[in-house]
Amino acid sequence: MEVSASDRELIAVMRQYFAAKAELESLRTRLEAARKAAGEAIGVFYDPRQNAEHAADLQRMHRLKGEIVALMHRAEAWWKAASAADRRDRSEAEAEPEEWQSFERRADALFGHSDV
Repeated sequence: MEVSASDRELIAVMRQYFAAKAELESLRTRLEAARKAAGEAIGVFYDPRQNAEHAADLQRMHRLKGEIVALMHRAEAWWKAASAADRRDRSEAEAEPEEWQSFERRADALFGHSDV
């Protein structure tokens, strides 16, 4: 089975998505452990302006969330395009038998067969 360029792009997008999601989850786990160890309130700890020690990680977490959303939008756009192409292919395939039936009727009329 040959994989199309479009399919390869989707695979790459999904690999990026799952890598970003795994990184985000790891970062979340580390930050939450640090918050609990520090005894900080959620609102204070997760505010990079109030938590200089973890500001870089908090900003990275925010960027990862945005990246995950953008990757899902790309995957959704791929799915919509593929779905529309499948619908077109199905409608063309369904139209084909009628075309053949029409051809058969014309051939029967032309050659004098009245079975139709």
